[in-house]
Amino acid sequence: MRRIAGNRAVRRVASTLGTLFGVAVFVFVMLRAIPGNQITAGLGTEAAALTPAQKQALEQYYGLDQPLVTQFFAWLGNMVTGNFGYSARSQQSVLDLTLHALPVTFELAVFSIVLALLVGVPLGMLSASRANAPRDAIGQVVSLAGLSIPAFLLATTLLSIFAASFGFNPNGQGFATLVEDPLLNLQQMFLPALVLGFGIAAPILRTTRTAVLEVRSHDFVRTARAKGVPERRLQVRHVLGNALVPIVTMTGLQFGYLLGGAVVVEQIFSVPGIGRQVLLGIQQKEYAVVQSTVLVIALAFVVVNLLTDALYRIIDPRVRAS
Repeated sequence: MRRIAGNRAVRRVASTLGTLFGVAVFVFVMLRAIPGNQITAGLGTEAAALTPAQKQALEQYYGLDQPLVTQFFAWLGNMVTGNFGYSARSQQSVLDLTLHALPVTFELAVFSIVLALLVGVPLGMLSASRANAPRDAIGQVVSLAGLSIPAFLLATTLLSIFAASFGFNPNGQGFATLVEDPLLNLQQMFLPALVLGFGIAAPILRTTRTAVLEVRSHDFVRTARAKGVPERRLQVRHVLGNALVPIVTMTGLQFGYLLGGAVVVEQIFSVPGIGRQVLLGIQQKEYAVVQSTVLVIALAFVVVNLLTDALYRIIDPRVRAS
């Protein structure tokens, strides 16, 4: 048993390292495929006036004169030693930028997931309680709307309505962390979390509905009902308790997505998160910022998946024994 657990851990570590290496290669290659570089992004049209000697000096400064393979492994080696690179735009190291941006995105992801669970799980159970009934149709409409409405459209609409009709635009005051000003921070997180939570609630709702319908068809549910177990206890403890694994899995996947997929919402609401950091890095062709930040996002996603896997092994003994 111990040997099996050890083999599983080795496979997980190898899979994680392989995933991160693949992401590193993909991001490195794709950035070089985009026209332009740090020189043209920093100087704009003035880059055309550079003399060959000036251009060569700048390429040496940015390391662009080296072969791509050398550039890649030099960057990867620096990442392993904690040197994430330097941002000329912000005059800060990429590590400092990431340490400031990652907690912001993590906070936004937590709020979004909480809102999504508060909407998705109850509506999913409500839909499953009477399949193909009007209440089920309501749940299906909500999930379809969450999947269909683009985040940028919902974000701009809500921002315009709240700002124009209610004068509510706390994001225009400059971002405040939860430590600096808790009330202002929660106000600034409200609309972005609402937009992201609405989109995430849709897959959680559908997963909950499907899982609950499957569990309700099992014999032990009918037996518990025949024994006179109260309906609320039956639904929460017996049905929902046995449907948690797919719900937890979907929640973990969505949480991992939020750590890097909230770029548009962060930009619209001026939230200085990790996604916005990547977007600004791409606009300025700052290779070190984009490469290092994306690799951190990939690492965070892998860690979230590992934690999710460990969580549903705790929830369901059958998974633990497999």
